[in-house]
Amino acid sequence: MILEKLSVVNYKNIEQAELSFSPKINCFLGNNGMGKTNLLDAIYYLSFCKSHNNSVDSQNIMHGTDFAVVQGWYQINTKVEEFFCSIRRNQKKQFKKNKKEYERLSDHIGLLPLVMVSPSDISLINAGSEERRRFMDMVLSQFDREYLHALIHYNKALQQRNALLKSDGRIDDMLLDLWDEQIVAEGKIIYTKRSEFITEFIPTFQKYYDLICLSNEKVQLAYTSDLNCDDFALLLRQKREKDKIIGHTSVGIHKDDLDMQMDGYSMKRVGSQGQNKTYVIALKFAQFSFLKQVNQTTPILLLDDIFDKLDSLRVEQIVKLVLDKDFGQIFITDTNREHLADILSNTHGDYHIYEVNKGKVTNK
Repeated sequence: MILEKLSVVNYKNIEQAELSFSPKINCFLGNNGMGKTNLLDAIYYLSFCKSHNNSVDSQNIMHGTDFAVVQGWYQINTKVEEFFCSIRRNQKKQFKKNKKEYERLSDHIGLLPLVMVSPSDISLINAGSEERRRFMDMVLSQFDREYLHALIHYNKALQQRNALLKSDGRIDDMLLDLWDEQIVAEGKIIYTKRSEFITEFIPTFQKYYDLICLSNEKVQLAYTSDLNCDDFALLLRQKREKDKIIGHTSVGIHKDDLDMQMDGYSMKRVGSQGQNKTYVIALKFAQFSFLKQVNQTTPILLLDDIFDKLDSLRVEQIVKLVLDKDFGQIFITDTNREHLADILSNTHGDYHIYEVNKGKVTNK
């Protein structure tokens, strides 16, 4: 899959940009705050129907304007497909494929597989469990429709159960039973698929970590869940009285986590800045490899300022990896042209360079 052309209007600080891309390497150069990341985010939006770093759609519209439009033309197999997104203030966003609007945005997820690596990924280690659950959901939702639908239904049922638990007066146990039944059914699907995914994912993750850092460090990734040892329906019944007191559901797959370790110790506690960054980059490269295998389609790879805080050896290894035949179309942002020079010197001219300055994009 190749993104051939991109049109952006009023997206964040990008007033207007019409760009044609190389099928291999595309580089956005510029100082911090000029709009490089916003261009990558526009591409991300076309894949996931949302921004990578701002979930409030209205805040992705340029200040002083009422709408934003992102449009992309992708070569998928031998056919060019057009995808269109319009965001308007105080209105529902609109997504179209070949000028036909989707009935549900979830029907679009997975059609344009993409992996983004950015400085904010460090939150996978440092932030709470929600970030790590989001990582699992993002990977699985791009290839497993059953998982995506189960997740949507689970979250809706959980929301209704929590609303009931927070209600004033006597709580209807029969109604709780109904929500519990739906939560258990969808939760078991999600748990099984997450467990299978992590089991298959770990060897690829270790491989990429080894390739990047060239060390004997052993990284671990373990899926932790309330459902690992107990029956979900029984857990909900056991915690029902507690849930009534605290006003929310205290057990379930919405509490799942990934235990991230190196040599048996928590990455959050023992990982250096370089090790943590290598860890999350390896996670994302493994995500890329996994999606490529299960989808039989090469995802687009977005690399946002990933070389900062890495030593020269790790930078060199990452450069070698992204130039490998396993990777397809790549978009890179950086403030340091030297890093890009190392990459571009081995591409045999198959690249485009753009300079980004205060939201203006020009070819170099």
